[in-house]
Amino acid sequence: MRKFDQINRKILDLLQEDSSITNAELAEKLNLSPAAVFERVKKLEKSGVIKKRVAILNPEKIGKGTIAFVSISMSGHSAKSVKKFWREIEKLPEVLECYHIAGEDDFILKVIVENMQCYEKFLLQKLISLENIGKIRTSFVMSTVKYNTKIPLSKICED
Repeated sequence: MRKFDQINRKILDLLQEDSSITNAELAEKLNLSPAAVFERVKKLEKSGVIKKRVAILNPEKIGKGTIAFVSISMSGHSAKSVKKFWREIEKLPEVLECYHIAGEDDFILKVIVENMQCYEKFLLQKLISLENIGKIRTSFVMSTVKYNTKIPLSKICED
């Protein structure tokens, strides 16, 4: 794991809370010069620690109120078939997240659509048409108890 000094940790915390914060505002909050903060942020971006900055939308406000978690078991597990599945999943805009997992299932997807009819269309016209799909199980979100994109930077587990 990469170690961060307190300043970089604070920069990352502040950017995770509000990616639109200006360099001048960051510098003021950190009691540093804007040039010093700019250099640190650029290094964090160049090293890949900061992947990108985004706006987080409210799904219901844009008509995407149905969220499903879809567990998929593959019928075959060759490296070629798994990589093909990855490529195909990346093309589906309804899939927000896809994780290759260990356990009974092979993948879990987070899917967002307008409503149940749209999920059915997604399932029947897109998902089951992918090669090598064995079993699909879907769980629909009734309400969101916690949603956070901020990764905690404090150590929970000491060596």
